[in-house]
Amino acid sequence: MKLTMRYRTIIASFLALCLSVLTACSDSTDVSRSELTYDDILNTGIANTCLELPESSRGTINIEPGKSYTIQDLCLEPREYFVKEEPVSKRQKAEFIEGKLLTRYTSSLDQIQGTIDSNEDGTLTFTEIDGIDFQPATVLLPGGKEVPFLFTIKQYIGTTQFKADSINTSTDFEGEFNVPSYRGQVFLDPKGRSLASGYDNAVALPGRADDPQFAKANVKEFVSRKGKMSLNVTKVDGETGEIAGVFESEQPSATDLGAEEPEEVKVRGIFYGRVESNA
Repeated sequence: MKLTMRYRTIIASFLALCLSVLTACSDSTDVSRSELTYDDILNTGIANTCLELPESSRGTINIEPGKSYTIQDLCLEPREYFVKEEPVSKRQKAEFIEGKLLTRYTSSLDQIQGTIDSNEDGTLTFTEIDGIDFQPATVLLPGGKEVPFLFTIKQYIGTTQFKADSINTSTDFEGEFNVPSYRGQVFLDPKGRSLASGYDNAVALPGRADDPQFAKANVKEFVSRKGKMSLNVTKVDGETGEIAGVFESEQPSATDLGAEEPEEVKVRGIFYGRVESNA
């Protein structure tokens, strides 16, 4: 009987300890990021996430004509990836297939800044200037195919579709951006070929160096392409100038310096930023 009571005491103490741990963990979600140390963030994935605003954030940020405004600390966190696949039958249309991200903890863009200008027609334009505005990523499709691409917002210029004198939950920026080459000019492919170094053709096939079949793989290209993105503001804190929302981006995939045709990649996710006045 005494032994049973002792086990009951141990079990009760263990349950109380578990309850206190769960309570502590639930309260930790309210801790500000500024209070976290390097060890708190290391290997947790927190650094790859964007800040979020409460659902009740439905304020406005006035944009006065003639004044200069900027967006600071813009962060884009991808959450869904799609690749456009050609159908087997010609009667069907090409559609986007959802894929799985293979890149770990390095997919978000952060610390981006840009300007907000009021145009003569009353619309607003956001122009990206700099920041951590590109990340190489690879998406795995259901069939096992891997699609590398450079997720970016470089030199983005997005304009609202309607006149606006403020940024609110109805503000949508739509525009284009530049997609740099996924590979650098000195990158060597498996045959040792490159744009600025290496061989001009496959050494194992010297007699077929000028064969049109291998022209795309031998003659490298280093070009930038275009992508398009929409930033839809869904949350606004008028007191702090913070904004948050969702984005959708469409851009070409990597071409291995021109050896392959680019595929269409669609990325969806959330974003966060702060609007500041320079006046």
